[in-house]
Amino acid sequence: MTFVLLTGATRGIGRAAAIALARDGADLALVGRDAGRVEDVVADARAAGAGVRIHGHVADLTLMSSVRELADEVRERYGTIDVLANNAGALFASREVTAEGLERTFALNHLAPFLLTNLLCDRLVGGRVVSTASDAHESGLLDLEGLQSARSYGAFRAYAMSKLANILFTRGLARRAPELCATCYAPGVVRTGFGKNENGIWKVLTTLGGPLLRSPAHGAHSLVWLATAAEAASISGAYVRDERVILPSLQAQDDGLAAALWERSAELVGLAVAS
Repeated sequence: MTFVLLTGATRGIGRAAAIALARDGADLALVGRDAGRVEDVVADARAAGAGVRIHGHVADLTLMSSVRELADEVRERYGTIDVLANNAGALFASREVTAEGLERTFALNHLAPFLLTNLLCDRLVGGRVVSTASDAHESGLLDLEGLQSARSYGAFRAYAMSKLANILFTRGLARRAPELCATCYAPGVVRTGFGKNENGIWKVLTTLGGPLLRSPAHGAHSLVWLATAAEAASISGAYVRDERVILPSLQAQDDGLAAALWERSAELVGLAVAS
């Protein structure tokens, strides 16, 4: 039976994916920041999947110390991980620095999945790593000297950069760990509470345009497909939209930039960089 570790599991795409995966017979470890919401999604997933094992974990993934604690919990509790789905992410209206000195958009959307994947890599041998990216990456610009958005901050600009980083991370992981299948996908603009962290035009658009947006279940299709479909096991390094491999932006295809981002990310989270 497939075992999936899914972050960002309590809302939107993550919750829809958890229920779909449980319905398909997967055992799940579901991660969220709010204990009550974690309990709720665990109950919903158990109801959807007869006989599956569902566990919940509470972690604030804006903090690398919490990512490390989560990795320790997972290593202590489980054996092999068949799929790591890095789905947690957010768009924040204002720039805030965490207690660890990291800008929280970049910390949550990129550094957390980067660190968690590296800490669990030996449990993922032969498995899959699926990361939730976005077509927003096309407007992103990754400046290795400006990853913390210290000079100026725009909510969507920081988000787009972090989604670009997700794709570059996937390319780097595919090269560094060929024993894994590393993929990422664009879920489309989904009708969730995602934009409520942002107080500007994005919040207005997601609120007024809600009826026209994709459902969370629709947005979760590619995540579930990449996690479980046999035909998805051979597309490591790919960026996917609606179960089809597509080319991301030119910067997202830059393997030199992917390597440089890997090194800088490892420095920021305190990991040794393997050649």
